Amino acid sequence: MTEMLLNYFRTKQQKVESEKTFETQCPFCSMQCKMQLIEQSIVSRKTYKTIGKDNPTSEGRLCVKGLNAHQHAFHRERLKYPLLKENGQFVRISWEEALNKIKENFTTIQAEDGQNALAVYGSASITNEEAYLLGKFARVALKTKYIDYNGRFCMSAAASAANQTFGMDRGFTNSLSEIPNTRCIILAGTNIAECQPTIMPFFEKARENGAYLIAIDPRETATTKIADLHLKLKPGTDAALANGLLKVIIEENYIDREFIRERVNGFEGVKEFVTSLELQEIEEITGVPMEEIRKAARKFGKEETGMLYTARGVEQQTDGSIAVRNFLNILLSTGKIGRPNCGYGAITGQGNGQGAREHGQKADQLPGYRSIENVEDRTYIAKVWGLDPTELPGKGVSAYEMMEKIHDGDITGMLLMCSNPIISSPNAHLVKEALQKLKFFVAVDLFVSETAQLADLILPASSYLEDEGTMTNVEGRVTFREASYPCPGEVKHDWQIICEIARVLGKEEYFSYSSVEEIFHELRLASRGGKADYFGITYDRLRKEGGILWPCPDLKHKGTKRLFETSFAHADGKAVMVAVPNKPAVTKDEVSDAFPLILTTGRVMSHYLTGVQTRKSAALAARNVEAFMQIHPSTASIYRIEDHTLVKIESKRGSIVVRSKLSETIRKDTVFVPFHWVDSQNVNLLIARDLDPDCRMPGFKVSAVRVSPLIDSVF
Repeated sequence: MTEMLLNYFRTKQQKVESEKTFETQCPFCSMQCKMQLIEQSIVSRKTYKTIGKDNPTSEGRLCVKGLNAHQHAFHRERLKYPLLKENGQFVRISWEEALNKIKENFTTIQAEDGQNALAVYGSASITNEEAYLLGKFARVALKTKYIDYNGRFCMSAAASAANQTFGMDRGFTNSLSEIPNTRCIILAGTNIAECQPTIMPFFEKARENGAYLIAIDPRETATTKIADLHLKLKPGTDAALANGLLKVIIEENYIDREFIRERVNGFEGVKEFVTSLELQEIEEITGVPMEEIRKAARKFGKEETGMLYTARGVEQQTDGSIAVRNFLNILLSTGKIGRPNCGYGAITGQGNGQGAREHGQKADQLPGYRSIENVEDRTYIAKVWGLDPTELPGKGVSAYEMMEKIHDGDITGMLLMCSNPIISSPNAHLVKEALQKLKFFVAVDLFVSETAQLADLILPASSYLEDEGTMTNVEGRVTFREASYPCPGEVKHDWQIICEIARVLGKEEYFSYSSVEEIFHELRLASRGGKADYFGITYDRLRKEGGILWPCPDLKHKGTKRLFETSFAHADGKAVMVAVPNKPAVTKDEVSDAFPLILTTGRVMSHYLTGVQTRKSAALAARNVEAFMQIHPSTASIYRIEDHTLVKIESKRGSIVVRSKLSETIRKDTVFVPFHWVDSQNVNLLIARDLDPDCRMPGFKVSAVRVSPLIDSVF
């Protein structure tokens, strides 16, 4: 009898059980790993499993974030319909009501305060199509010059440096497939083991093949552990360290004279400058022993092939752009670019950090990496959009500077898309105060984030499972993200939201798309002939080929795996070297008796950006439930700080409270706090508003602070 019942229930279960597979890409870091979500339905219960899918970038690997990404997409707090703030509370309204509110308020604001009183704040997590459309929306539907995006805090220093040095910026000058075959690799300011874990096997394979790895970081990390040499520099001294490496390379004749003569401008000026420097002084500035500087320079200089990678550790500083340029000086002086297994890589942080800046979200850029201040570029894009060039607004300001404009009353209305600036911006107190001053503030998001809580109207966006389109990954490889999972409730895609707002504002003729692919066709045309040329890329090709490295100027072009093989992108075909001072033009926070320690920030593996999505994943939130301060035991003893206790960290801008984490892996003059947490744990409350003069990057990596046990700060 028992066996009969078991057979009955087994048969019944098989009848009601179903399985569906959804193709997608991870929504988090710039590796953009391909994956599949498998949904199993048993009676009324659904279970989910994510598996990796083979692709040229991550080869089927997934990290812990990708494996658990679906948990936020199905979270009970997902926004499913528009919310309007009434008497301090959000209430559900219809899409028609929401759009009419936008029309009424945006129209009134521009009538009363001027065309540029409206601003658009974008994201490096949205698709290329949506980034393109958002830039067009700002300039065509709103006719405002004020648009920028959160990628300003990610890639702007590297992008600026590459454009000034090479004439163009694609993040990586080579494909990932070349890494295992290079002989020496410099990893400057990057903790890829935690930030882009699925890229690690490429570097591990290089080491297995005999490559020498040099890591530059003030902390020992999972990345520095694979290095043969770790240069443990003082935070903020990257430019000086690069000068030390250059001095040894040039004086000991590791330079490629023929390459320099034929393909580089500015070498003699750099040579004259660095040879005038004393290595002893560079040791004193950086804290890196002279012998280690010599060892690294000689190793990189003498090897036949070499690659150099930078990330936020170098870039998120008030001299980030010029510091990256100095590392690029090392590549150019040794001729290690434009040939097999030699090149540069800016390791993008956000999922679409590369593509999102190429097609018009940055204040100074138009689609195809064109300049908004270039007459020919403006004329071309105006023609694509069906406008007179005089109708296009000019250059705006950077993301943080837009917040200052709001604070000063120059901007009184804003559309924010998929970003959380009161957590991600420096001087976060000012940003919150600014947003509270807006006459009308619209946020588009998956959740009621800390920033969305300040909005007058929140519009529900679709997730990575639901919103198809193209993304451009860390290599500059354009990929197609399949997304066929149905949207919950009344959720709309970002591109649909943009089009519907444009419609009620009377600009429907410029935004009458019926599909995301139709938008991509226009993007292809808009990028044609630009530095970031996507014209030869189509959805069909992307599905068949698994991704294409731009530039790809025509349908027969296979994509560009290696840049600068015969010439650089400047008019004369040459790269540009420039002498870089040891100390920056913009003064960084200096330690003092009042603020004796250096604070630097970064990521942990289980969280992403401001944590809005990853904290909705139980599997990820459980790994790191709170922020922490990493501090050397010797330093901790000076300030009476015990392990795993609450500590107060103060800078000139404010204070936060986090838990201590004693570790001998960090410099004694430095403390580290990850930036994924909010409110009293938001480390960006401590960061200064000073910006890089070239790229307008804030100085996240260097802040002077003091620390104390919380109990002392109470009594």
